[in-house]
Amino acid sequence: MATRFRFWEIDAARGAAVVAMLAFNWQFALSFYGLRSFDASGGFWFWFARCTAAAFVFLAGVSLHLFLRKKTKRDAALRAAKIFGVGLAITLATWLVIPHEFVAFGILHCIGLSLALAIPLVKVKPRFLALLGFAVIAAGVILSSLTFDFPWLLWLGFAPAGFYSVDYFPLLPWFGVLLLGFAFGKTVYTGASKAKTIAGAGAQPKGVAARGIAFIGRHSLAIYLLHQPLLLAALLFAGVKPANLNLFGWQLFGLFSLFCLLGLA
Repeated sequence: MATRFRFWEIDAARGAAVVAMLAFNWQFALSFYGLRSFDASGGFWFWFARCTAAAFVFLAGVSLHLFLRKKTKRDAALRAAKIFGVGLAITLATWLVIPHEFVAFGILHCIGLSLALAIPLVKVKPRFLALLGFAVIAAGVILSSLTFDFPWLLWLGFAPAGFYSVDYFPLLPWFGVLLLGFAFGKTVYTGASKAKTIAGAGAQPKGVAARGIAFIGRHSLAIYLLHQPLLLAALLFAGVKPANLNLFGWQLFGLFSLFCLLGLA
């Protein structure tokens, strides 16, 4: 969408999610490099990461509704395909950097495929989208307690025994979170509130902090792709040599990220 049609509160919410992502991912990376102790297998940081991811996926659903108010289904499908394509590039890049825990189906795969699946549901009433969303989440919660002896439905939520990835977000339950965001967008940014929300589109937040967080939200994908290479570059510049460092792989990862950003521009 053109900038003048953006809703600053959505950009700000996404910006807050980006800040939370950085707070978690950089600590996780420093732990991986052997520079600090950080346990996200349970407790506060486990749920912090899940809530941050849920915010991104939910906002992707809200944004899909707003996108379809100005663009066609074909445009939305192309955008979804690009996001999924970036996810595939991350799969290849992380396979080179961390082959034993690479991203097989991460949050960008999930958002891209979920957007594609949600587009045909554009005419469905919000309450039915919400019901479907809760059903998908419930199915995912049940699946998460089970393991399987085949990897072919990993993307759906059928995780094989012993599987581990640094970034794993299967369709079940996360597609359900996107559907809830889609339903929320159709409820809040349509109908009786339409005049108010259109009048608010393009408005700028008040205060330096609010404008800054909204700016971060408008560039969330770029920050997501570059935040790990930038952290590594900062460490090397400071003279810190991390453990478990595959410098060649990270250089390729940085190049992949730049190519992906150019492709989405």
